[in-house]
Amino acid sequence: MQIDVFDHVAGAREASGIAVVIDVFRAFSVAAYAFDAGATRVLPVAEIEDAKALGRRFPGAVLAGERHARRLPGFDIGNSPTEIRAIGLQGRVLVHTTHAGTQGLVNATGADEVLTGAFVNISAVCRHILARAPQRVSLVRMGHEARERCAEDDLYAECLRLLLLGEPAPLGEVRERLRTAPAAAKFFDPACDWAPRDDFEYCTDVDRFDFVLRLKRVSGEPLELQRVPSS
Repeated sequence: MQIDVFDHVAGAREASGIAVVIDVFRAFSVAAYAFDAGATRVLPVAEIEDAKALGRRFPGAVLAGERHARRLPGFDIGNSPTEIRAIGLQGRVLVHTTHAGTQGLVNATGADEVLTGAFVNISAVCRHILARAPQRVSLVRMGHEARERCAEDDLYAECLRLLLLGEPAPLGEVRERLRTAPAAAKFFDPACDWAPRDDFEYCTDVDRFDFVLRLKRVSGEPLELQRVPSS
């Protein structure tokens, strides 16, 4: 198995084989919590106006979105697991657009299969990939605003790479190592009311979920994440 590591939107476009698009804080943690909260569909979107259009298409849909980590005007919630758990998603569609993570999903068009990467289901992702026995795996670190690398996505990529190779990965150290990451500072700053402290705990709850999120592409339909049971 060849494992390649790429970065940002350009990296997503280069990805092939099974691609894991990584966004720990917070896009793909949010997506996992959305399914856990009972969402029937999660639709990742790149553009803000496209997200609003999908919100109109699906009555009762919840619009979740951020730019520069802050909730978008007119959206129901931001990119927050805490808000996901509070709003009531049972039986509803979530339309989700973010600065980094959803941009990677939209642009990973050369991969045979696209999965989301977050610590909340990293072992399930590993098992899924190993069961597929692909020749190539592409790890795409979306980073801070899809323009610079970040500690949390770098750590995830390294942990998943080690797991795929059958080597020990420091999963037990994730929460403490990321507590001082630059991107985590907002969770501990009372002035950042758009980044609840609980979001840090939710995003670093390693292996909370035993399912994989896989991107589904159907011509003429919006992109959709599917919840796939762990292998």
